[in-house]
Amino acid sequence: MTMNLQLAQSYLDHALMLAAGRGKKIAVALVDDHGELVTYVQKDDCPFPAGVVAQNKAHSAARPAEHRQLPAWAKATGKNMGYWTDPKLTGIPGGLPIEAAGRMMGAIGISGLSETENGELAELAIT
Repeated sequence: MTMNLQLAQSYLDHALMLAAGRGKKIAVALVDDHGELVTYVQKDDCPFPAGVVAQNKAHSAARPAEHRQLPAWAKATGKNMGYWTDPKLTGIPGGLPIEAAGRMMGAIGISGLSETENGELAELAIT
């Protein structure tokens, strides 16, 4: 199973509902198992950079597990994330892979809140 528009939209709607219940304005991106954008929204009055960051978080979270460890490796070795020449890779929390039957089907990225809140909201949105 891979991420399709109907499934991606359901995760997006759930994230927006959770954020609205907290009075928060967010940007949400859902990507397929290759890290390609399926759907995206940025609420009115959400900080402009949050949209790009949400998409990059989702793209990064869709990478294989060993790639998701790159931010920690980069920090430990003093390397810049640009070392991998993928400008969409980020180590900013708030992106999570979405799996079904043990297989990567896509990922979600949420931005516009604190790093902790982004991560918590992403987790809630996909459960």
